[in-house]
Amino acid sequence: MQNSRKTSRRQFLRQATVGAGTLLGGSALPAFALSPAYITSDKLRPQLPCGVMSGDITRDRAIIWSRTDRPARMLVEYANNEAFKDARSISGPLALPGSDYTARVDLSGLPAGQRTFYRVRFQDLQNPSANSEAVTGSLLLPGGTERDITFAFSGDEAGQGWGINESFGGYRIYESMRRFQPDFFIHSGDQIYADGTIQAQVKLDDGSLWNNLVTPAKSKVAETLEDYRGNFAYNFLDANKRRFAAEVPFLVQWDDHEVRNNWYPGQQIGAAEKRYHERDLNTLAQNSRRAMFEYNPYRVDENDPERIYRMFNYGPMLEVFMLDERSYRGANSPNRQSRLDKDAAFLGKAQLQWIKQALLRSRSTWKVIASDMPISLVVPDLNPDVPQGTFEAWANGDNGKPMGRELEIAELLKFIKQHHIKNVVWVTADVHYASATYYSPEKASFTDFKPFWEFVGGPLNAGTFGPNDVDQTFGPDVRYVSVPKDLKQNRSPADLLQFFGIAKIDAKTKVMTVSLHDIDGKNLYKVDINPEA
Repeated sequence: MQNSRKTSRRQFLRQATVGAGTLLGGSALPAFALSPAYITSDKLRPQLPCGVMSGDITRDRAIIWSRTDRPARMLVEYANNEAFKDARSISGPLALPGSDYTARVDLSGLPAGQRTFYRVRFQDLQNPSANSEAVTGSLLLPGGTERDITFAFSGDEAGQGWGINESFGGYRIYESMRRFQPDFFIHSGDQIYADGTIQAQVKLDDGSLWNNLVTPAKSKVAETLEDYRGNFAYNFLDANKRRFAAEVPFLVQWDDHEVRNNWYPGQQIGAAEKRYHERDLNTLAQNSRRAMFEYNPYRVDENDPERIYRMFNYGPMLEVFMLDERSYRGANSPNRQSRLDKDAAFLGKAQLQWIKQALLRSRSTWKVIASDMPISLVVPDLNPDVPQGTFEAWANGDNGKPMGRELEIAELLKFIKQHHIKNVVWVTADVHYASATYYSPEKASFTDFKPFWEFVGGPLNAGTFGPNDVDQTFGPDVRYVSVPKDLKQNRSPADLLQFFGIAKIDAKTKVMTVSLHDIDGKNLYKVDINPEA
């Protein structure tokens, strides 16, 4: 994977910044340049099948993203009022086949602490007098006057064959999250299930049928770039997600199912897996990474254009640190290495150093680490092409001193304690149920760390599993689990066991309140976390 990342660096940057339509700044146009075109026939106008989306927001910047259906130029208009009075206009990048007609603009100089309203049109390249209908969105910038900060977190979308069932209400959990009016949403991975197909109907235990929307791309495992693009496009068929994305900025990371279940760099798919023609995981991961960058409002790092880990400053109360636990890991193994080397890597040396220094530099009250996977939940790798006794996540299930990937966590937690870094909270997904865990050195095999909380959300719309075994190395005290011990595995969304988290930081007291909710927004668990003095 490392060699692949280096050799494709220049090509990826060119595709990401030109083909995918990233625009830093853009060229300003008078407002009349975005006025409706003369042609009004919908057949002649570009369409916006995925709506609009914002993301990677920081104190005065935001990425605005959309997709059209033909070669066209992205046009963006934005203002600090819903009437678009005194709006600014930008002639954005071209949306071309090389980016699957996706495009984005990086808006800068936005007013701190205010809601920015934006609307997107596309201008047909073949017929410049044909503009699409405008699709409107909004986002709330951090900063400004003292106010509460609210964010949502979850993951795991369209998994195990449970797709968009419109008679069920589609991905109705997005509507439940929207009602909390979060400032942003952390999508903790498994945004797609590239290795899972979706059939038109699935028979439920009670004999009724779960009816899915189906597409050609979701009728086979993803291998080509077009396959992966089709997986990301599928989720935008849901009206709830489009509505949510138009109002709530996304911060996105990936996990395994964006590529293939439990994958790691350098892996080859074994002969027991008959569905794949392309068996090289580096190739599949490169296709997925490109599609993921095309279909999300990522701000591409020109110095490292394939980089997924990044941070976002929301002012004096909050910083968010997004990890990448896929790109730099060693092979899945029994996870019993006695020293931290490339085989025991999970974050990798460079990313581990980055998160240490980023936390050390932070002056915000709260530091939220968004992790692909939980720290102490035991996740075995049961793929037929890996040896038995192989583990997928941090934990190795032995409950003893740190070994294997646990060595990275131990080093990071020790660093946080040594440097008196305060108020670190972890959020994650992956295991398809919700939980709240308090880590305490008094109960741990490894004791050189400060107590902290970890919250698990998900799934958004996938099979419900769990609960997992819990490794005791770091002293986890599991305060809440959203599923019973005797749960029959892979429960459909019809069982209503889909979950998300909401965190709210009080502007006056600086208390962070974290709550876990079901598919319809019912509060299942809540805890107030007081900031360290």
